[in-house]
Amino acid sequence: MNHILHHTSTERQGADRTAVSITLDVPLGDFESLEAGAHLVTQRRGYEHHGIYVGAGQVVHYAGFAGSAHRGPVEEVTLAHFAAGHTIVIRPNPLPKYSRDETVRRARSRLGENRYRLLTNNCEHFCAWCLLGESHSEQVRTCFTHPRTGLHTLLGLCKAFMEAGAKGGYGAAQIA
Repeated sequence: MNHILHHTSTERQGADRTAVSITLDVPLGDFESLEAGAHLVTQRRGYEHHGIYVGAGQVVHYAGFAGSAHRGPVEEVTLAHFAAGHTIVIRPNPLPKYSRDETVRRARSRLGENRYRLLTNNCEHFCAWCLLGESHSEQVRTCFTHPRTGLHTLLGLCKAFMEAGAKGGYGAAQIA
């Protein structure tokens, strides 16, 4: 299976948000051109999953509910495991507070942490903290400010939980 990394850029212009695509497609197995400290994102059903590339084909992410109906800890996994069959994009951050090395160190400093909370401490909060020193989630903010988007996300998460439950036999009590 050949996944592709796509590099996209987003520029803020006043209150408007204009997306500018930069051509930089990198085959998943070509780690040399992917820099440690990069913010990686995969589009899942109704939401985005975030992680920090730490080099040598490894990603640190808050597993959360990305792989199963069980809440998971901050873990270091392969790019292929992180992608879970989805395309990976690099989320540029034009003004990170920390260097790439410090971003990687910060990501690894939380390995094993298991305090995932969908609305207050998710994978996007984790990446923002690694890069910027402040925990926030644009997805969560968008869900609250745009009800239609929030409903779409909620339906996508429900469907993902039902599919995970059907595959792994997870019960509703195990989801929380």
